[in-house]
Formats: sequence, structure tokens, C-alpha cells
Amino acid sequence: MELVLILFIIFLVMGMPVAFAIGIAGAVFFLQNPQLPFTMTIQLALSQTQNFPLLAIPLFIFAANLMNETGLTQRLIRLAAVLAGHMRGGLAQVSVVLSTMMGGVSGSAIADAAMEARILGPDMTKKGYAKGFSASIIAVTAMITAIIPPSIGLILYGSIGEVSIGRLFTAGIPVGLLMMVFLMITVSITSKRKKYLPERERASLKEAVMAFVDSIWAFLFPVILIGGIRFGLFTPTEAGAFAAVYALAIGVFFYKELTWEKFKRTLEFTIVDIGSIMFIIALSGIFGYGLAYERIGDAFAGFMLGITKNPKILLLIIIGTLFIAGMFIESVVIILLFTSILLPMVSQVGIDPVHFGLIMMLMVVMGLVTPPVGISMFTVCSIMDCPVEEYIKESIPFLVAVVLLVIMLIFLPDIVLFLPNLIFGKVY
Repeated sequence: MELVLILFIIFLVMGMPVAFAIGIAGAVFFLQNPQLPFTMTIQLALSQTQNFPLLAIPLFIFAANLMNETGLTQRLIRLAAVLAGHMRGGLAQVSVVLSTMMGGVSGSAIADAAMEARILGPDMTKKGYAKGFSASIIAVTAMITAIIPPSIGLILYGSIGEVSIGRLFTAGIPVGLLMMVFLMITVSITSKRKKYLPERERASLKEAVMAFVDSIWAFLFPVILIGGIRFGLFTPTEAGAFAAVYALAIGVFFYKELTWEKFKRTLEFTIVDIGSIMFIIALSGIFGYGLAYERIGDAFAGFMLGITKNPKILLLIIIGTLFIAGMFIESVVIILLFTSILLPMVSQVGIDPVHFGLIMMLMVVMGLVTPPVGISMFTVCSIMDCPVEEYIKESIPFLVAVVLLVIMLIFLPDIVLFLPNLIFGKVY
């Protein structure tokens, strides 16, 4: 298995697409073990895609792309400006609030970062914000989108670890809101030092209410989603189908902005997004079988538990490991490979799977905004024509804020578990 892991790392360093790197490296394991039929590589890849809960992923992606074409995104931008534009570093604060609200729409940190870089980036540059500051706040705040439901990462984690997706979605709300608060405080402190001014006067109550009412369908979505799962109206997978119908209804009957051309464009974007994610999921089955066959998870758990059985210290070691892994490995791959290894280990020392899932997700998405392979980082820097070195320098305060939040969540698990326990009942 050592050769497989080395090849995987070499392929990633060479710049090979993640799906091919993980698939080819996994196939080498079967060449090393001729007692295993090589036809299993095809069977494993196919079986990965036959997981019914994973059907929620393409459905939520389709719903998110539909919502982006209905005019909902523009309404959320106006609402974010009304709510946060009067604060110091106005446009940066707008970015934080917008990412929080976009969590209930897109579920993808990369998509949110690209959208904000195109819409807010030019305005921030015109207002005198340093490109590195603008790019870093847009990329880092987009991490909130991956925490607020419906999060594609949480669906993957819940499906692989057999953890309640409804509880994960519910736990994502307070964690996402706390992350918004931490980043808004950081923006305020850094903007004061850089003398970035508010974007506008404080909005009147009437203006705020009107902007909220105009965006009400975005806020109703996660409420209906979690409520429907809680009261058994639909499973998480069926919730994805509901989300797609919900988005269609908003675009056609309420906002009336979803044209046939926009619908075709939505289908094109959705096919590309689903194809890339599901291809990685399929080929990860080959690699994952090798890990399970060699009992890598048991060996890793034995090593970690040999260091400490204290839940808090163990979580601190794990987040350090995930942070380093996230710098080199794509986030979907980390969830697919590490969940089955780490979850049994943390459950063994009494850590709630929902608590661990949110902490893991925060560290995994951090890999999107850190060098050397941060996809959100390169996406935003490319769109805004910002040097990566400048981005790295300006992103440090925001990354520190996220790490402080993670540490707080480790030592105060009730912050994560209070809402799920209130809505779904206490399990552990």
C-alpha cells in the first residue's frame, strides 16, 4: 500500500487531475495483489455511484444552479449591502454576509467564491481595497457556504459515515453564523488599520424589511429543508428533489426570471459540476478498497489512540492532520478517504459524530483557500488578477479567525450540538 500512496502523491504533485490520480493509484494496488480479480476495479467504481443517499448531491447542485439563474443571488447581494454596507470595510462585510446567505442557495464554496470575485471584486478594487485583501476575504468567507445547509460536503460525510444528514444540516447553521461573526470582527479590525470606510449610510428599518421580504424565498429554503427532514416529510435525498422543484417554482411562478435559455445554461453547468464530483467519488472506491483491505484505518487509529485517548487533544491532533492534508489533497477526496478512517476512532473516545463532522468540514474546506493547491484561492486570484503571494499575506488574519473558531468548537461542543439536540432530540 506504501507504493500506492507514494504514486498518489507523485501524481498530485505532477498536476494530474485528482480523479485520475486516485483511480490509477488505486488500480496499482490490484496489480500488486494478483489474488484479487482486476475486474473489481470496475465493480467498485460502479458501486460507489449506486449509493442512494448520494443522489442528493446532483439534485442539490441542480437546485443551486437554478436558484442562481432565478435572480435570487442578486436579491441576496442587495440584502447583504443593506445589512452590512454601513460597517467599516463595507464591501468586505457585505462579502461575509453574502456568503452566509448563499450557503442556503449554492452549497459550494468554490462556486460562491467565483461568483463574488466577479461581482464584488471589481467594486472593491475601485474603492481602493488592496487586491490581496479583497481576494482573501472573498475566498475565506466562501468557506461559510460549505457549512450552511445544504452542504455537499456534509451530505458526503453523512452518507459515508452513516450520520444523520438532518442533524448535520441543523448543526451547520449555528456554526456558519458563528463563522460569520468571527470573520466580520476580523474584517472590522483589519479595515480600521487599513482605513477602509463604510460603503453606505445605515439602512432604515423599512429598507431592511423590504430587502428581506424580496429575498424571503432564500431564507425559507433551509427552514423547509430541515423541517421536512425532522418531521419525516422527506429523506435527505428526497429533500434534494424538493429543492429542485422549489427552485423551479421560484424562477417560473414568483420571480418569473427563469427563461428557457437560462434553464438550458443551468443544465449545462449542472452536468459539468455533477460529472466532476461523481467521477472522483466513483474512482475513490478503488483507492478506498485498498485502504480497507490493508486495514489502514485500524493501524492509524491504533497509532493515534496510542498517543492520547483524551478527546480534546485527539481532536487537536486530527485538525492539524486535516489542515496539512487539505493543503495538498482536494476536499472531496479527503472526505471520501478520511471519514471512514477517522469517524470510528473519534466515536471510540466518545466524540459525537455530528460534532466531529462540522469540525472536520471546517478544516477540509480550509484546504480550498490555502497553498499550494487551494482551488478557491487560485480561482479568486485568477479572476481578480491578484498575485498569490499578496493573497497569502492578506489571508493570514482570516485563517487565524477560522482556526480560533475551530478550537472553540472543540472545547465547547454544545455550540454545535444544541440545535440538533433541540430539534431532533439528544442521541449521545
